[in-house]
Parts: sequence; structure tokens; C-alpha cells
Amino acid sequence: MNKIKKIQKKKNKSKIVCLTAYSKNIAEEIDKYTDLILVGDSLGSVLYNYRTTRNVTLNMMIEHAKSVRQGVTKSLMVVDLPYNTYRNKIEALKCSKKIIKETKCDAVKLEGGLKIIEIVKHLTKNKIPVMGHVGILPQSVQGKFRFKGKNLKEQKQILSDAIALEEAGVFSVVIEGVEKNLSKLITNKIKIPTIGIGASNYCDGQILVTDDILGLTKSKIKFVKNYFNMKKSIRLAAKKYRLDVISKKFPSKKYLY
Repeated sequence: MNKIKKIQKKKNKSKIVCLTAYSKNIAEEIDKYTDLILVGDSLGSVLYNYRTTRNVTLNMMIEHAKSVRQGVTKSLMVVDLPYNTYRNKIEALKCSKKIIKETKCDAVKLEGGLKIIEIVKHLTKNKIPVMGHVGILPQSVQGKFRFKGKNLKEQKQILSDAIALEEAGVFSVVIEGVEKNLSKLITNKIKIPTIGIGASNYCDGQILVTDDILGLTKSKIKFVKNYFNMKKSIRLAAKKYRLDVISKKFPSKKYLY
């Protein structure tokens, strides 16, 4: 059974655990505990301090994904199609093939619903495994992120987007920043797995940015939970190293040739 089918069989049976990775070192550690690893264009803000993911390029995604690939053995590996790489069917297919060929990832992810449905259909028709993404669409946001699904119009739109993506052949859908009852409705309505991020535990799985759960970012987003204070550990290690260097304890004989 391939990795995508394994993910799909988990729907309504067991939760799907997903995290992001941008390098081999992180990927090979989280791979022990994840079902899916996403090389997300969130690397733009996390690693490069961009204010928007729109500045992330195709080459940036490919280089980071090539590194991640070296650390992934068990999990399904998905790579984001960055902004301006799927403006039309031809471009989307070309960029998807390039990512898959150069990174050996298992699938690509793109944002949007009905507006890009013909592009999604073209990709799946050409045997490109695609993961969908509805709700908050970071590539489309200008300014602050706003919670989705508060009014009936938004609810109908997001539900329609998710259903259309399923019909277009995506194997799973990320639901981001969406009201919990709408997340539940979508999850129950479609037969493919839903992966939530700020979208309640009604979803079939959850994803967070690994740097956020490690405490490496200053994220104040409501749905982000810190599991570790890595910044404190880094400061402590740097402080100990400084003291060893100044006191000439490092390098000792053990570290000399």
C-alpha cells in the first residue's frame, strides 16, 4: 500500500499527525512520529523573515525539500507550490513535475478551491498527487489573517471549495483557521481526510509549524501550542560555550588532533 492510501485509510479510524520541516536535521527527527511532513512555504516567514509567503520562490522550495527528503523515510512528504507557480494549467503542471522530479516528494499542495479547480483537475489527470488547502489562504492574505467561517456566505464558499477539490481528485485537504462546526461539517461531508490547523479536533488530522511547537518563533496565533523552549536551550548552550572558550576549557585534549 502506498503512503497516500495509508493516509486516506486513517479517516474516521485514527488521527493523522503532520508537521512541517525545512531541513534534513529536523525532518529525520520528526519523521519518527509523523504520518505526513509538509515542506511548507511558511519557511518564508519562519526562516527568511518575510512578511508574506508570496516572496518564496520555486527554487527555494526545491532546495529545502531536497534537504528534507534526506531525512524522511516513513512519512508522506508533501511540498507547497509557491505563489505564482500555478497561475494556469500549463505552469502548474510544469512546476509540479519539476518539484517531484528534483525532490522525490510524494505530492504537492496548493491553495484555493473553485477558482483553481480546473488547474487541480489538470494536475490529477496527469497523475500528480495533490493536497488541497481551504479556509485561510496565506498566499492570498494581504495584512493580518482573519478567521474564516463566521458568516453563512463564507461557510457555503469554503464547504463548496472542499467538495469541489475532492471531486477534482485531491487526496486530502488542509483546513486552516476555520470555525469548528464548519470544520466538522466539511470532515463529515467529504470522504478524503481533512488536516486541521486552527480548525478544531473534528478534523481527521492536525498540522503545526515545527518551529512554533519548539518555541523558536514569537508566534501569538491562538491555535499554536509551544511544547518546548528551544530558544532557552540555545542561549544556555551558547553561554556555556562562551565560558569554556574564555576560560580555555575548550578545546581540551579530548578535542585535539
